[in-house]
Amino acid sequence: MRLWVVVLSFLFMSVAVANEGAKESEAETGIKYIEMTPKFTVNLAEPKKFLLINVQLLVEGAGAIAAVKKHMPALRHELIMLYSGRPSAELQTMEQREALRQETTKVIRETLEKMEGAKGRGESAEKAHSEEHKAESSEGGKIEHSEGFKEAYFTEFLVD
Repeated sequence: MRLWVVVLSFLFMSVAVANEGAKESEAETGIKYIEMTPKFTVNLAEPKKFLLINVQLLVEGAGAIAAVKKHMPALRHELIMLYSGRPSAELQTMEQREALRQETTKVIRETLEKMEGAKGRGESAEKAHSEEHKAESSEGGKIEHSEGFKEAYFTEFLVD
């Protein structure tokens, strides 16, 4: 009888471990936010003015997550170049900050495309993304979005 209890307990433990491993792989392949650390601190056009910004990336799929992590130095470089030297007057309103967020998303998408290649089809991710939205609006329903980089979000934004 003890032997059966031991065998059954090992069986349940192995099922629990297998389920835990499956959950971890699902989390890695699902949608994930990746924080670009450390925060960006760049000089603005005016003397003694700087921009402190924290960027988080919304990414879907294990391949896209790996690509973002692999190319993080190139992404950081492109964003530093994008943010540096801007006049502080261009960063005051919500509309200006949203425009910068959209520019950030575009630069990241272009950089990833350049680093990883154009998905093997020769078309840009931006073009594919806009075609998805056209198809979605013309069909009147929601379509499945492909895996990859989705959006950049600012979780901290300070002009000083």
